[in-house]
Amino acid sequence: PPESKILKEANRLSHSTHISKQERVMTDAVRFLQDLALGGTSGVIAKTICAPLERIKIILQVQAATASGPKYNGILDAVVRVPREQGVASLWRGNLSNCLRYFPTQAMNFAFKEKYQKLFVRPKEEVGFALWFAGFLAAGGAAGATALTVSYPLEFTYTRLAADSGGGHGGAHGAAAAGGQRQYTGIVDCITKTIKSDGIRGIYRGYMPSVAGIIVYRAGYFGLYDF
Repeated sequence: PPESKILKEANRLSHSTHISKQERVMTDAVRFLQDLALGGTSGVIAKTICAPLERIKIILQVQAATASGPKYNGILDAVVRVPREQGVASLWRGNLSNCLRYFPTQAMNFAFKEKYQKLFVRPKEEVGFALWFAGFLAAGGAAGATALTVSYPLEFTYTRLAADSGGGHGGAHGAAAAGGQRQYTGIVDCITKTIKSDGIRGIYRGYMPSVAGIIVYRAGYFGLYDF
């Protein structure tokens, strides 16, 4: 009967639409994982290459605030003396922590951005250009702030390890040259000692200026990108 053919065709189209939606979801998921893997891998490589300069920068920034430890007279002096006093590997001190936070931070940025866009972004025809564009900026800033809140302990640990320039290489001579034993032996030791002495708040020291900066940065990055 004609009604039966119509029902069969409707069922076929419904099934086809359901499959296409599933395929679209799978394709989006695969694309997200590919972007995450490629972006994360390239980011880790770039951070590892730049890690010596980052560590030299942090050492020069904090040396005036530390009573003990070696003092360096600029970039060239630090580049020459840090490997000699602490070992070449010390130029990458804290890099593991820096790389560990990169993958989850990237994933959270993109995942939270989608969620916040659904919350903040309204149709342009309904709210006008200004509020529509502001929604993209708010979603980007909120995504960056959320991701930073979760990953900040690793960022804090990276900075502490990179700034910890005492001790270490070449036995007593290396320790003496570098101004004493290092305060932390690694990521876990740094987090454990900080929580023990300062509580959970300790590993979020410096959070407010960091989150203020990331809100502005991610608002512009994601907001203008999606716009």
